[in-house]
Amino acid sequence: MLKTILRSLTICVAFTALASYQKAPEKELKPSFKTIIVDAGHGGKAIGARGKNSTEKAVCLAIALKLGKQLSQIPGVKVVYTRKTDVYVDNRYRAEMANKNKGDLYISIHANSAPPIVTKKKIGTQKEIYYTGKGKNRKKRTRIVPKYRIYSSPNPAHGTETYIWAADRTDAKGEFVAERISSEEYTPDIDSPEFRVKSMLWTKRYFDKSLSLASFVEQEFVKGGRSSRGVKQRNNEGIWILQATAMPSILVETGFISNRNDENYLSSAKGQEAIAKHIYQAVKRYKVAMEAK
Repeated sequence: MLKTILRSLTICVAFTALASYQKAPEKELKPSFKTIIVDAGHGGKAIGARGKNSTEKAVCLAIALKLGKQLSQIPGVKVVYTRKTDVYVDNRYRAEMANKNKGDLYISIHANSAPPIVTKKKIGTQKEIYYTGKGKNRKKRTRIVPKYRIYSSPNPAHGTETYIWAADRTDAKGEFVAERISSEEYTPDIDSPEFRVKSMLWTKRYFDKSLSLASFVEQEFVKGGRSSRGVKQRNNEGIWILQATAMPSILVETGFISNRNDENYLSSAKGQEAIAKHIYQAVKRYKVAMEAK
């Protein structure tokens, strides 16, 4: 009899727990990002690359403003611009601004450029005068030498590419990540092994997220019919905005301003809107992917 009562109580408790679980509200997912830093490369005295009819600084600003407007449509997202007009902004200030605003993503807009191809072609021979000896022994001589014509032609390089900070230089980025962690959390000992390990893990996580976002961006360009040169890693000190931003960071080369077709696309309102839309779609895919984890 006792066993029967206990069995009944167990079943009753189980059903009660199940009912409570089913009625309990689902835990709200933490958004993968709240603040996106949109960086229009160059500006002011920093003109950047020049095309036949446009400049990199102007193209970057136009695309960045269109991108920021689209990103603002994502619920709960705040967009912070490094510049909204044609002004010069030092790269160190851009990174500091991003970190102070506690950015969750950093997207820098640029335009690429490739130098003309120089060709040296032999077109015959010619006499050349030269001298040997010194003083009284100096003599005038002649010899036959090749004759060349040097000319340049436009570089055919075209398409998009997206850069992230290199995996083999995580230490260089890690110091900025550590600064952000220490400013946001109580850290009694930033030199402790535990804190250093945490900084390393966060830096590795930022690399993985940067790679994911960059890959989505290039995939969206391909979907839109653009030619993609892929995702690439930069490890030189010159790319300060990728190194010094304590968050997932990408630098998008939206096309080659030195290429006539790319330049026409980059400088057109239709092309700029499409580029912004591709990056926007990539950010939405990134958001879904991060929150799914």
